[in-house]
Amino acid sequence: MTLRERATRTRSLPPLGGDAPGLLLAAAGVAAAIGVHAAVPAVPKLTAAVVLGMAAAHLPGLRPVVRGVARPGLSTAGKRLMRLGIVLLGLKLSLDDVLGLGWATVAMVLAVVAATFAGTLWLGRRLGLPGDQPLLVATGYSICGASAIGAVSQAAGSEEEDVASSVALVTLCGTLAIAVLPLLQHPLGLGEVEFGRWVGASVHDVGQVVATAQTGGTGALREAVLVKLMRVVLLAPLVAGVAVGVRRRARWDGGNAAGPDTADTGGSQSTVKIGRRPPIVPLFVAGFLAMIVLRTTGVLPERALTLAGDAQELLLAAALFGLGSAVHLPTMVRTGGRLALLGLGSWVVVAGVSYAGVLVTM
Repeated sequence: MTLRERATRTRSLPPLGGDAPGLLLAAAGVAAAIGVHAAVPAVPKLTAAVVLGMAAAHLPGLRPVVRGVARPGLSTAGKRLMRLGIVLLGLKLSLDDVLGLGWATVAMVLAVVAATFAGTLWLGRRLGLPGDQPLLVATGYSICGASAIGAVSQAAGSEEEDVASSVALVTLCGTLAIAVLPLLQHPLGLGEVEFGRWVGASVHDVGQVVATAQTGGTGALREAVLVKLMRVVLLAPLVAGVAVGVRRRARWDGGNAAGPDTADTGGSQSTVKIGRRPPIVPLFVAGFLAMIVLRTTGVLPERALTLAGDAQELLLAAALFGLGSAVHLPTMVRTGGRLALLGLGSWVVVAGVSYAGVLVTM
């Protein structure tokens, strides 16, 4: 190998350890989130991870690190570790369990997801929220909180700030649900099973569902988890739908510009999008579906499923810490009123439609 070839090869390699500072900071954030959960069990690890990431981004001592040397690794955590966590999330699902709910419950879940997604997306656009925030908030409320936001943002190529603010809103509202929904169980006349299904159909994150439903008893917890996992199954078709929409939009933009095969001499964003057209089914979504099939076969021992569940939670906690660190509070304040209004409106939709669905199907 000549000296010129060696120099060229050296320049093509990524900087050694470029992601290391951010990944180490994310690992420290996960450890801190575990400590918070141990001290206050009512606070889920994933919720603590988001909040700690936001705090790190605004503390005077850590802010320069978060915005500087740690930024590449934190962005990697928010994207790549999120994808791995979503793949492992599939091992929590079994098609047999979902189909065991009955077709009436399956239809109810489909109606809740469709109404919540469409209603939130419409309201977000009417409120004039910037970027992909309406899409991401609609996804988080209708499917499974931060995990769904992360999945759809990968397919849509969303800006990191849009992802971070949407995760912060959905996490906050899901955390409030842990305190609010149990207070409404008896005034709404819901028994143990009905309450569990209502929680599973209306609360965002899986951990928040468990924390909320366990107040209603063992039966409520089981029903809540099954209904919630049915919502998670819908993550794959939703991401595929978003990917198709992005491909069509890119094709349309390219047709109105110079065309997909011409050189981009003027910095055309449309041409770049054509060149980076996302797959209809992203690889991590295919992995998610493969894990569901693997779990359904029953070949994995319980110990392996437990280890995979622990790894999935750690990966998502690191990813959410990375996303939380991208939150810029002054930017959120500028759209805070509209974003909060969208969160409240979407919460009313998902809770109301879920409650009606539970009453109809029981």
